[in-house]
Amino acid sequence: MSSIIQLLPDHVANQIAAGEVVQRPASVVKELLENAVDAKATDIKLIIKDAGKSLIQVIDNGKGMSITDSRLCFERHATSKIRQAEDLFSLHTKGFRGEALASIAAIAHVEMKTKQEQEELGIHIIIEGSKFVSQEPAVVPKGTSFAIKNLFFNIPARRNFLKSETVEQRHIVDEFQRVAMAHPNIHFTMYHNGSEMFNLPISNLRQRIVNIFAGKTNEKLVPVSEETEIVNLQGFIGKPEFAKKNRGEQFFFVNDRFIKSGYLHHAVMAAYEGLLKDGAQPSYFLYLEVPPHTIDINIHPTKTEIKFDDEHALYAILRSAIKHSLGQFNVSPVLDFDRDPNLDTPYQYQSKEAAYPTIQVDGNYNPFVEEKPGKAYGSSSNFASSASYRKPEAQPSWESLYVGLKQAGQELAEHSFENEAVTSSLFEENEIEQEVKRTYQIHKKYIVSPIKSGMVIINQKRAHERVLYEAFLTSMTVQQASSQQLLFPLQLYYSIDEIELLKELQSSLENTGFVFESIEDDYIMISGLPVNVTESEISIVLEELLSDLQNGIPDSSFCQNDTVAKSMARSLAVKTGTYLTEKEQENLVHNLFACKEPNVSPFQKPTFITMSVEDLDKKFSL
Repeated sequence: MSSIIQLLPDHVANQIAAGEVVQRPASVVKELLENAVDAKATDIKLIIKDAGKSLIQVIDNGKGMSITDSRLCFERHATSKIRQAEDLFSLHTKGFRGEALASIAAIAHVEMKTKQEQEELGIHIIIEGSKFVSQEPAVVPKGTSFAIKNLFFNIPARRNFLKSETVEQRHIVDEFQRVAMAHPNIHFTMYHNGSEMFNLPISNLRQRIVNIFAGKTNEKLVPVSEETEIVNLQGFIGKPEFAKKNRGEQFFFVNDRFIKSGYLHHAVMAAYEGLLKDGAQPSYFLYLEVPPHTIDINIHPTKTEIKFDDEHALYAILRSAIKHSLGQFNVSPVLDFDRDPNLDTPYQYQSKEAAYPTIQVDGNYNPFVEEKPGKAYGSSSNFASSASYRKPEAQPSWESLYVGLKQAGQELAEHSFENEAVTSSLFEENEIEQEVKRTYQIHKKYIVSPIKSGMVIINQKRAHERVLYEAFLTSMTVQQASSQQLLFPLQLYYSIDEIELLKELQSSLENTGFVFESIEDDYIMISGLPVNVTESEISIVLEELLSDLQNGIPDSSFCQNDTVAKSMARSLAVKTGTYLTEKEQENLVHNLFACKEPNVSPFQKPTFITMSVEDLDKKFSL
């Protein structure tokens, strides 16, 4: 009987490994940037075209590689970072597995140029799908340049699973920001489709964060610092008033490596307890330095998950350090009363004695003796004393203003009751109102309306989403949206990549009713809003729109207008728990059934159900 187990060819094994290492273009960016950092580079450039689908190039001025190393680096499990298994628990570098370049070369066209400082000539290597096409000497600058072209050219199924360029670009920016924030001592530059997105010079940690996120980031940051035997904690947290609904600006770094940890995130949220609104997420940029032997980073292919030896101690230290910073910088409320500076003694009065008040008493004053009306006050020798102790004339008290008011009110009520003709019109009006009422709201979530065959139950949030979605699509198609002009232009601050995205969305947003006065490098000026958007909602609407476009909203849309209409409809739709008047209920029902597709929401969920009388009869027949 023949054997059925066979060894896989190298190019197939590399493609399988690529499925773990290279999930999307951002995975390639992460591996190449980390290699450049490990090469001791001080200047790193990232060049992207078509969100990484056409080109990903990383250029550094690091140590470079020799001819032998430049060939070996594309072999599986070839690495300069470790020599034995014990080295996995004392890592000080980014990469260590030796799978990244082999996996990338198996699914793309790779062009590498590298040169060491002491060498006169470098080497130029071209690889296509794990096959070496050419290798020749070349005149290149010191360092290494990797150009990855046509990613997933030989795995079309994986290429078809990639998201839109906006989503893939967001993932690339995320990876770039994570590496750049971990190494403020390196100059990073990023270009996308020929335009410069980021230029981050060498700086301190706070300035690096401000350069990446721009806007008013510097005003939001509160420093955190704590040194213990277990962990050395440094970094910054955001003030509660600047918290957002999305979790975009939350970063943990352990030994200069970005990680994700739900356990540590819970510690941060516990420190903010009582300071945030429901659903709000604070910003934090926290750097933990722990002994390498106390962590295990070899538990996930992307190396973003780490196992700690003592998580409970880290939780307690992190929570208490953040609470301390929030209280130290007067961010959290404390029971401390302000001292009135008016009670302080001035310096010129410190040596002076206090002046005691004098008391004068009129010994001849008798309170039981009434003064004669004709007596002149001015004739008394002690005018001041007699005047100050004179018995005041009787004045009517304030209670006298209400004397008889209650009695008069009772008489008025009795009189009106006796003269009013009691008829049955009052009850008849109630019966008429009950007959006219056609809708009812249940638990501030559903609207029930009777129909001939039974009743229809409408989900008010999904129904409003459908109404708004079709209204926005119509406005963007006809390009005749109405706007409400603001008395004063509204200024909103955003990060660099968010500003770029808003520039792409400008025409679509203007067709919905937005009026942009200007779009600068880190802020926008809005002078007009759609008629159904209030000024207080505008920042929330744009924030959720940017988040949806960057992360990909459910059921990815056909075009940009469709995506904008879906996101804005979801943000502005009436929420569950909102009370609707009878007129608002009827208006929503009429608008829903006037839509082209009233059965489902923009996210393909049912907006209403119907129950016939027969269905109700069956319920009672059980």
